[in-house]
Amino acid sequence: MRTARFALDPAFTIGEVDPRLFGSFVEHLGRCVYTGIFEPGHPAADADGLRTDVLELVRELGVTAVRYPGGNFVSGYDWEDSVGPVEERPRRLDLAWRSTESNRFGLSEYIGFVRKIGPQAEPMMAVNLGTRGVAEALALQEYANHPSGTARSDRRIAHGDKDPFGIRLWCLGNEMDGPWQTGHKSATEYGRLAAETARAMRQIEPGLELVACGSSGQGMATFAEWEATVLAETYDLVDHISLHAYYEETDGDRDSFLASAVDTESFIENVVATCDHVGARLKSKKKINLSFDEWNVWYQSRSDPHPVEDWQEAPRLLEDVYSVTDAVVFGSLLIALLRHADRVRVACLAQLVNVIAPIMTEPGGPAWRQTTFHPFAQASAHGRGQVLDVRVDSPTYETRRYGEADLLHATAVRAEDGSVTVFAVNRGQSEPLPLEVALNRLGLTAVVEHSALADADPDAVNSLHDQERVTPHPVEGTTLRDGTLSAVLEPLSWNVIRLV
Repeated sequence: MRTARFALDPAFTIGEVDPRLFGSFVEHLGRCVYTGIFEPGHPAADADGLRTDVLELVRELGVTAVRYPGGNFVSGYDWEDSVGPVEERPRRLDLAWRSTESNRFGLSEYIGFVRKIGPQAEPMMAVNLGTRGVAEALALQEYANHPSGTARSDRRIAHGDKDPFGIRLWCLGNEMDGPWQTGHKSATEYGRLAAETARAMRQIEPGLELVACGSSGQGMATFAEWEATVLAETYDLVDHISLHAYYEETDGDRDSFLASAVDTESFIENVVATCDHVGARLKSKKKINLSFDEWNVWYQSRSDPHPVEDWQEAPRLLEDVYSVTDAVVFGSLLIALLRHADRVRVACLAQLVNVIAPIMTEPGGPAWRQTTFHPFAQASAHGRGQVLDVRVDSPTYETRRYGEADLLHATAVRAEDGSVTVFAVNRGQSEPLPLEVALNRLGLTAVVEHSALADADPDAVNSLHDQERVTPHPVEGTTLRDGTLSAVLEPLSWNVIRLV
């Protein structure tokens, strides 16, 4: 097996990692909220009904932003239903997931959840631009963020929240390009509505960060044309445009699945090109950044996105169980985000608990880590600082979907103290991959740790009955000598190598 190689040099960087790259997503879908993060009466529930066992895992995961309340759910959401005394909140039909929403968990509970994660986490609120519009977005903003002295801000205070919620990051709708979306619009219709909403919201708070809806995937028939049309209307009014992407293994084609990040990087680069083309056409010096606010492995072909019986409350939906292979692909997607940290400033793993999630729970029972929990937690812990420019010289393999792909997928992040963490995936399913990294002018002298997530059974999972079946393990034999890092990456593995 030929050795994979790359060089690192502090003079060649991509950009600073925005901490919000490690965001996540809570939607009123299935059991993400109810019996996920919120379960009054659970032995671990606090006085507000939040599961403290889940909160501990969310903190360990390293989540920095929480997008809410959707997702498709937001396009039929009346925010007013979710505030005030719980016993007075109405039950509503949720068209997106054909469920019944009790509104027992609402806006105040969401803000309380984010605050309990810790000061590293911030709210990311989506407004309904499907069935509603400018007036409702402004009403929500005033209720949430205005200190006092108006009917809506005083209503918040009367509901028990004296301090404003301070939401700075807002999504202008969700997946409005999708025909499945309640209130689906053309690019022109949505672009004008998003511009009107953004302009009005900035009249109240000029310093908001606003995310316009981009394409729901690179495979959409309107991809790129959608972004260009929307940005023509909103370029000077928004800060980010969104990207959504999910991946799964289909037809036994694991080689292509392992190369999913090839598509992710292409998606990012194509959206950047579209944004910059619009900016050039408008003769603007402003750069639109990217909010990759839905991404994950999701086996859509294996599951019905609707409950067996319509209009249930918090049915079990989209509860994918993730394998070692899924975790390796997941880690590769994280690498793709880090490799584009100059323009991807926000990213949200969809979702946080139970629904295609790194954390699983049982009602009245335990919470545990899925295999995908570990790459995210390690990247959030050690992927802070300057992303170094990594250009690999790697053996390749053929895939049906993406053509020739590198066996090695890698990036490296240099922290403020000068330490460096290499994140690397070996996409090869049967052979170890030797790796050599030239460390130029970085002043590094020792390997602190090399851990890998890999297993003799690539389909091994963590479950209710075996919650620690798959965890990262230490790798022996990794060395740093004469400015060269030498390691061997196990087959089908996610690797974290920390250097000082």
